[in-house]
Amino acid sequence: MAKNAVIAGDYQYKMLGSSMKYLTIKTGFRKSIPINKETVERYEVINEEHRTKAMSAIGRGMVGSLALGPVGLLAGLSAKKKKTYLIAIKFKDGKESLIELNNLLYEHLVKTLF
Repeated sequence: MAKNAVIAGDYQYKMLGSSMKYLTIKTGFRKSIPINKETVERYEVINEEHRTKAMSAIGRGMVGSLALGPVGLLAGLSAKKKKTYLIAIKFKDGKESLIELNNLLYEHLVKTLF
């Protein structure tokens, strides 16, 4: 599961937050750094990883096989894949961070920085 946090560089170990407008790096109580067009010089997708929850797939496969036989087993084993993204961000103030995001926050980031 994605950490939704800064994993290296400036702001390391800080969690990410989300507002309607943009993502933020939470730096303290009620303090945050916005991640938007005004603060980000550039960003780059370093890695995109797909993960499948094995236990979830096995459980759905067993239930599917009981309900629908072999066809249900195959349908149940087609587990949802979760995506995790590693993004390198260079801020306009010169700071750099490597962040790990889930699919939902990644889509929000891309829309914000487009």
